[in-house]
Amino acid sequence: MEERPETELISIPATPRASTPEILTPSGQRSPRMGTSKEGKSSSAWTPTSFISPRFLSPIGTPMKRVLVNMKGYLEEMGHLTKLNPQDAWLPITESRNGNAHYAAFHNLNAGVGFQALVIPVAFSFLGWSWGIISLTIAYIWQLYTLWILVQLHEAVPGKRYNRYVELAQAAFGERLGVWLALFPTVYLSAGTATALILIGGETMKLFFQIVCGPLCSSNPLTTVEWYLVFTSLCIVLSQLPNLNSIAGLSLIGAITAITYSTMVWVLSVSQPRPPSISYEPLSFPTVSASLFSVLNALGIVAFAFRGHNLALEIQSTMPSTFKHPAHVPMWRGAKVAYFFIAACLFPVAIGGFWAYGNLMPSGGMLNAIFAFHSHDISRALLAVTFLLVVFNCLSSFQIYSMPVFDSFEAGYTSRTNRPCSIWVRSGFRVFYGFISFFIGVALPFLSSLAGLLGGLTLPVTFAYPCFMWVLIKKPTKYSFNWYFNWILGWLGIAFSLAFSMGGIWSMVNSGLKLKFFKPPN
Repeated sequence: MEERPETELISIPATPRASTPEILTPSGQRSPRMGTSKEGKSSSAWTPTSFISPRFLSPIGTPMKRVLVNMKGYLEEMGHLTKLNPQDAWLPITESRNGNAHYAAFHNLNAGVGFQALVIPVAFSFLGWSWGIISLTIAYIWQLYTLWILVQLHEAVPGKRYNRYVELAQAAFGERLGVWLALFPTVYLSAGTATALILIGGETMKLFFQIVCGPLCSSNPLTTVEWYLVFTSLCIVLSQLPNLNSIAGLSLIGAITAITYSTMVWVLSVSQPRPPSISYEPLSFPTVSASLFSVLNALGIVAFAFRGHNLALEIQSTMPSTFKHPAHVPMWRGAKVAYFFIAACLFPVAIGGFWAYGNLMPSGGMLNAIFAFHSHDISRALLAVTFLLVVFNCLSSFQIYSMPVFDSFEAGYTSRTNRPCSIWVRSGFRVFYGFISFFIGVALPFLSSLAGLLGGLTLPVTFAYPCFMWVLIKKPTKYSFNWYFNWILGWLGIAFSLAFSMGGIWSMVNSGLKLKFFKPPN
């Protein structure tokens, strides 16, 4: 009887690839493997374990095989091969890993610029020129540093990618504490911002319709709640795009519209004559405590202007990553471009708006100021274009801020059923979420007015937690400058969060906002 070679009796298990497994997703896309190019041809790039394959091992005896297989496992543990959860190929954030620096710029810009930029001049009316510019500059530099931290920590542990903000918080603070610290602010920044966008988008659509239609409008126009429903329906239709990479075009539209209407608002304000009673002195209050809380509320408004850090890891997780070409390189390249344009939007709006209106700035922000002072000086066509750009921006921003919530819904479903969501299940989740946001917006129409309070509550996500995560994961030398710097920044962020939240509560109570809690919108 002929003996078979010993090598044929040994089965060598296939090792995991360095990227998300190539599994057919509900949207019909395939998540690419690391070793193949877009044309499906094998890549010739060398990796530390590329020579350790069953074909290479077949002529070698059993002891040598064990040594090489063990070495391959060791290299996996050291991070040369990234081991990913196969479930990630079913979820909308990590379903497609074809992102690049351009997509990163689009997503970061869409998430970082929006309606909150238009209320920064309100903060300047309480802070004045000097402290307003200083606080805005410090906040911008601070959040840019923490964004760099998040980009670097995405693959801080060898062989592991932290695809979501909560995952990184769990790795730094522990499983339970990480969820408690990061879940509420990140959920609010996603779901709360989406609800606020429905309120702003619906009201802007109503104003756009009134300006375009004018006296030709019917005698029974839609109410504000009905416009909320129209806007929500449009959001639900657009939300059927399957994953984060698939909305890159929408993010580009959102970024362009945000830059355009931000520029239009401050240019229109500066080009018009200033009110005769304008003053640049900070608003005064009868008591010291009232002045203190108003300043804290204004700083909370500045903090709320910088959002999007809760999406940084999610955006980076859409990019392929190899040992030779890590994902943090294109992510940081795109983020730098995005935040250059964010600065080009925020600073001119803040400075130009305060210069044009001073402490006469209405609490609603720049759009309210234009209507109050220049409604008869600006053509209806220009106003209509501005409103239409705001609507497009709100529709685009809704998609990127809702994607983490969609991801959470589908993660719960796939973990229970061990299979991907069908198209109908995925669509059902998104319709459900859209109408839940609509009902919250109708029940709590004051939600978009609490910029100072909500800026304080969500401030740790942007300014504090990344500094703590850097110390706990990277473990810099104790008592070194890096160690002290990040601990101090982190605790300052927590202190500012508490102080700004108190200022936001004082502003809410002082302005009589409590009377609006149960007042239904018209």
